[in-house]
Amino acid sequence: MAELWGAETSKAVDNFPVSGERVPLPVVRWLGRIKGAAARVNADLGLLDADLAGKIAAAADEVAQGKHDDQFPIDVFQTGSGTSSNMNANEVLASLSGAHPNDHVNMGQSSNDVFPSAVHLAALEETTKQLLPALTHLADAFGAKAVAFKDLVKSGRTHLMDAVPVTLGQEFAGYEAQIRQAVARVEDAVPRLAQIPLGGTAAGTGLNTHAEFAGRVRELLAKDTGLTINPPAHPFEAQGNRDGLVELSGVLKVIAVSLTKIATDLAWMGSGPRCGLGEIYLPELQKGSSIMPGKVNPVIPEVVTQVAAQVIGNDAAITIGGMQGNFELNVRIPLMARNLLQSIHLLTSASTLLADKCVSGIEPNLEGLERSAEGTLAVATALNPYIGYDKATDIVKDATKSGRSLRDVAREHGVDEKTLNTALNLREIAAGSGVAE
Repeated sequence: MAELWGAETSKAVDNFPVSGERVPLPVVRWLGRIKGAAARVNADLGLLDADLAGKIAAAADEVAQGKHDDQFPIDVFQTGSGTSSNMNANEVLASLSGAHPNDHVNMGQSSNDVFPSAVHLAALEETTKQLLPALTHLADAFGAKAVAFKDLVKSGRTHLMDAVPVTLGQEFAGYEAQIRQAVARVEDAVPRLAQIPLGGTAAGTGLNTHAEFAGRVRELLAKDTGLTINPPAHPFEAQGNRDGLVELSGVLKVIAVSLTKIATDLAWMGSGPRCGLGEIYLPELQKGSSIMPGKVNPVIPEVVTQVAAQVIGNDAAITIGGMQGNFELNVRIPLMARNLLQSIHLLTSASTLLADKCVSGIEPNLEGLERSAEGTLAVATALNPYIGYDKATDIVKDATKSGRSLRDVAREHGVDEKTLNTALNLREIAAGSGVAE
C-alpha cells in the first residue's frame, strides 16, 4: 500500500496503538465530502486558485466514494477533538492534489468544526437512509400480522400471570405502534443532529474563514446528498457540546428497550412447543441444539436482545463523552462517533432481521391460543357487573383449587346460563371498550 498520508498521520499512528479499530468509514468519507465542498466554495469566493481547488475537490470526491479508505489508519481512540483524523484527511488530499495540507486543503476550517461536522453528517445519513427505513419496514411487518391475527383470542398476561382475554392481533398492533413511535422519536431528533458547527473554526468565532463559507458549504453538501443540513442554533452552542449526538443516542436507547420487550414477548409466546406457552410458531432457521433433536430456538429474538444490550452500553459511553466537554470544545468526539454509528448500524441490521427472519414468518398455534383463551380464570372479571367482585373472587378461587372450568364453578355458585353466555363471550371481552383493532 502506497502511503498518501504524511508526518502528522504517522505520529498519530505511533501515538495511539489502542484498539486496532479505525475511525468509522462514514466519518472518513464525510471528511472527504466536506473538504471537497470547502475547496469549491473557497474557489468561488476567490480565496483559492480555481485549478488547485478543482484538484483538491476531485481528490476529495474519491475519498468520499471510499476509494482511499485504506489511507486512514489512525485508531478511533485518539485525540478527543479528532484533530489527528482531520490532519490525516488534509495530508491524503494534499498528496493526491499537490496542494498544501493546511494552507489549501484546510482553508477556512479547523479540526474543531470539521471533525464534529463530519460525525454529525455521517450519523444523519446513516439514520435517515438506513435506520429509519429499517424501522418502518419492521413496523409494517408487525402491522401485517396485527391484521392477520385480529380474530385470534388468547389470554392476556400481566405480571407474567393470566389476565383477561386479548387478541394476538391486539398485541402485534401494540408492537407496531411501539416501532412507529420509535420512528417518530428519531425523526424528532434529526433536525438537531443536522445542526453542524462548520464555520466556527477553532473556538466558534469563525477566525480565518469567510462569512459566507459555512452557509455555502452546507448548501453544496445538501444539494449533493439530498440531506437537510442545518446551521447551528448558536456558534458557541455548536462548538462547545455534542448534545445532538447524545440526544440521538438516547433515542436509540429507547428503541433498544422497545425491541427488548418485543423480542422477549415473542420468545415467551413461542416457548414450548409443549411445555411452554406455545401460542405462536417462530420460523425454524437452524437446528436449536447439537444434542436434542428437533429443538427450535428463538434465535432472532436472542440476537435482537443482545444488540439492544450493546446499544444501551454504547449510550452510557456516549452520555459520559457528552458530559466531558470544556468551554469551547467537547473532546470525546471520536468515542461518541464510534459508539453512535455502531448503534445505528446494529439497530438497522437487527430491525431488518427481526422483520424478515422472524415476524414475517410467525404463524399462530391455534390449539395453543384456544387453550390459553379458555384457560384464563381472569375472564371472571367480566362477571363483576353482574354478581360483584367478591362473588367472582370466590368462583375463581374454587376453580383454581378444583381445576374445573370457570363456567362449571359459576353455575354451582348460582350464576344463570344467560348471564354466563352474555358475560363470558371471549371475543367481545377481548374487544374491550374503545380499543382499536
